[in-house]
Amino acid sequence: MNTHPVAWQGATSAAGLNDRALGWLRFVWDKATTPDDWSDQGEPHPWWDRYTAPPMCSFPRFDLHYMAYVLPVMLEATPAWREAYTRIADELIRRYTSFWGAVDWNTLIGPDPGVDHYPPAWLAFIPEPLRGRYAPPGWTGNGLEPWGLQPDPCGCDGNVFYRGWLNLLLGIRRYVSGGTDEHTQFVISGYKNRQFTWTHARIAEFISAQFRSRPQGPHCENTKIWPFCVSAAGLGLKLYDTLIGTNLHQPFPRWIDYMRKHYMSLTRRGDLRTFALYYDPMEHRLHSLPGPSVAHGVFPCLLYLYPQDRELSLWLYKLAMRRLGWSDPSLPLDRLRPDPNHLSTALWMSHELADIETEQRIRSFVEKEYQPRFFGDEDDRFAFWFGYNSTWPRGQVNASLMLAECGSPGAWWRIYNQSRAAGLDEPELVGVDYPIVGIRRAQNDMAHRHLTIQTTAATPSRQGSPTSFTITRIPHTADISVVIDGQESNRWHVSGKNSIRLDLDVGAHEVRVFFTNSSLR
Repeated sequence: MNTHPVAWQGATSAAGLNDRALGWLRFVWDKATTPDDWSDQGEPHPWWDRYTAPPMCSFPRFDLHYMAYVLPVMLEATPAWREAYTRIADELIRRYTSFWGAVDWNTLIGPDPGVDHYPPAWLAFIPEPLRGRYAPPGWTGNGLEPWGLQPDPCGCDGNVFYRGWLNLLLGIRRYVSGGTDEHTQFVISGYKNRQFTWTHARIAEFISAQFRSRPQGPHCENTKIWPFCVSAAGLGLKLYDTLIGTNLHQPFPRWIDYMRKHYMSLTRRGDLRTFALYYDPMEHRLHSLPGPSVAHGVFPCLLYLYPQDRELSLWLYKLAMRRLGWSDPSLPLDRLRPDPNHLSTALWMSHELADIETEQRIRSFVEKEYQPRFFGDEDDRFAFWFGYNSTWPRGQVNASLMLAECGSPGAWWRIYNQSRAAGLDEPELVGVDYPIVGIRRAQNDMAHRHLTIQTTAATPSRQGSPTSFTITRIPHTADISVVIDGQESNRWHVSGKNSIRLDLDVGAHEVRVFFTNSSLR
């Protein structure tokens, strides 16, 4: 595989996707659309990340929902082009609902027979008094009492980290597609390949009901409650309400109050003393990492908490940054040996907040140490490599880092708090020959009655080849003019009542489609 490093040229703005964002999208497209077998008779392609953060996150399902996060962020730059994002989301959901999507719940049954033989690195995730007789994070323990064997990975008491992220993934799919499919049925593969029928609406209602009945939060593995996973489940409800107008997120703030009272504590000086990695209600034990490492329990939550509670998230961010020394300019990050999973989140958070000084400091370290590279036969894919000796870039840790590449400050918050319904009846590109043609920007200006499109050669070897795509939902096809690279063009024709077909060659172009007379150009 060819790779070469590349200097950072600034994050994407709403005015268009940068080259890194386009390269990451290209790789996400590869992963999503390349066939592989996630059934109980197959195995996922090795580029799906089941290697990061063992033992709890080293399942390929985690890579699926992480891959989706950039899609609605990218949509800010291309709100008039949705089809590639929708296709990717569909392929991610198809895998998520397969046997391998819930492989942990479907196969890690009952007590762990290897409970006294864990690698030394895993012991940090197990309370010291329980080591040798207590399952680690990641061992779901389907079948343990008092719940018993529950074949449905979505409809069980535990496993909130399965259905919570599925609900979020379904919400992202609806967001990028503009569809209304919350009552569409689909099948989830469970224990011994039993099939269970669900809808997006039923999953959201199930999660909300669990929050109402369990102020401490639903559990993931039998028997661990993780603020990380519970926060993600809440964010899925937040997005569902924003998209559909329901009130299923209503019980979540009560859980935040519970978390602040029971899952964290401060020193007398106001520094972070404990923060629950997880809480086990059967053992009545909260497990927090020791010393400065306590902050590593905070960072995974921030991505999910921030759109739900800005004030709380900013406070936790500052506590965690201070506890690790990452906010002290006098302490070089290379001396602190930061964990890339959490420093990636810190970079995203500083970018989201427009905390320019902190972002620049972390960015300088990331650019130096985390190996940003274009790769692939035509150097048209992009990712960070983090020093791992791997054939493919790690999806999970790249996903949060790429949020800072693919969107402008505040983009993540806006997804969950601002309606996008206004743009769903505006002109839209369909039939784009992606990934031959890339779309850097596709935005309507309805006040001035025009659509701006910026194209690129997503597959460089196809530069100059003929291509075409359709623009639908144009208000008045009789009053159209098209300008390509500053010159009025006749390389288009009316193809339907409210649509035109535009002919181009593959490459970098700026196209402006005017819906009224040329006097507006």
